[in-house]
Amino acid sequence: MSHKRIPKRRAAMAAGGVVALGAAAILLPNANASQDGGPSDAAAAPRTLKAADASDLASQLAGMLGDAFAGSYYDTGEQQLVVNVVPGDNNQVIVEAKKAGADVREVDNSMGELRGGATTLKSEATIPGTSWAIDPRTNKILVTADSTVTGEKWDRLESTVEGLGSGMATLEKSAGTFRTFVSGGDAVFGGGARCSLGFNVTAGDGTPAFLTAGHCGVATEQWSDAQDGAPIGTVDQAVFPGEGDFALVKYDDPATEAPSEVNLGDQTLQIGQAAEATVGQQVFRMGSTTGLADGQVLGLDATVNYPEGTVTGLIQTDVCAEPGDSGGSLFTQDGQAIGLTSGGSGDCTVGGETFFQPVTTALEAVGATLGGDAAGGAGDQAGGEEAGGEEAGGGDAVGGGEEAGGEQAGGDAGAGDEAGGDAGAGDAGDGTGTGVGGSDDGTGVGAEDGSGLTG
Repeated sequence: MSHKRIPKRRAAMAAGGVVALGAAAILLPNANASQDGGPSDAAAAPRTLKAADASDLASQLAGMLGDAFAGSYYDTGEQQLVVNVVPGDNNQVIVEAKKAGADVREVDNSMGELRGGATTLKSEATIPGTSWAIDPRTNKILVTADSTVTGEKWDRLESTVEGLGSGMATLEKSAGTFRTFVSGGDAVFGGGARCSLGFNVTAGDGTPAFLTAGHCGVATEQWSDAQDGAPIGTVDQAVFPGEGDFALVKYDDPATEAPSEVNLGDQTLQIGQAAEATVGQQVFRMGSTTGLADGQVLGLDATVNYPEGTVTGLIQTDVCAEPGDSGGSLFTQDGQAIGLTSGGSGDCTVGGETFFQPVTTALEAVGATLGGDAAGGAGDQAGGEEAGGEEAGGGDAVGGGEEAGGEQAGGDAGAGDEAGGDAGAGDAGDGTGTGVGGSDDGTGVGAEDGSGLTG
């Protein structure tokens, strides 16, 4: 593990602290600054926004629009917030939403109708291997069934979806199997299981702790940072299955240094605050099996029916993950903590659906705050201004590109075999690497072929 040790004071692993970088390259702070310029008539054209600002605006408009609000999502291409509204008598609220800078779209299904459909699915089709989440881009419920849902179970699910009515839901089949991503092996260890550390936090009593997946927390009480090593943390709270998949693990040594950062291998990304996810938002995941991967948020408030039981309130994405990545950190380019890896289907070769526990919900439930920021609660961190000056982490845009080549991501730091054992196979390098980018602060991440994302 790439974390230093201090005599008499064990230094905690950085959040998601793992091994080799995966195929994705992270886009670091300042690469997507907000642009406030545009026509003086705010109603004439939607504003260009960063994803974090779009999330804040969506929350405000949801309250203002009331029953007319039918969900929202972030259009990454246009960098705009799209807000769904159900036409009604009060057109003034729609005018106000446009003046606020949103791209307003009229749709057929209200949030009440969509949530009602989800309630019907829960009562009539809670079948292991299924999931559903409201997709604001289609204004429908996205229902997914994995490869185990066949025969009578498939017929029951299909009949329930059809019973919701035309235009209410879509039904898709996944080639994989929904499962939690826990494995025997690397990163944080407990009871023969391997998971990934999500984010370091400060517990409600002021002691250092970290968040990970709840199904890791219920698997065993004590966790170590080395296979067969001495325990460094003890589970304080864990939820799984049920209303979430999260656990708070307190470090046994109260003098533990627990930095609020994600370890990317040869560099770290500072985590400034927790934030709500937005559909369409680009996110990054770090885990002990597959390293760094990226993708988009597909749905919110997702329900997943794992073999172990039903979990609600999750974030659905297309970011890949594999066994051992459970509990790992989901975050944004500018250092916002978004989620903890729960489970899903597929792998990082063929892809698949993945689900994450929202960090804001976990922090509120366990009474913790991110890193050493004991002054701010989860609610304060979930929105508003970014931490650390203009953007969390500071610094100018970071270059990958040609200058980002460097050491291969294989070697001793390789991502290893999922079943556990050593920290990684020596031939696990996939051509990705880390190196010096073109930024003022000299940091950057990119692939050896020059494909690293740049500011």
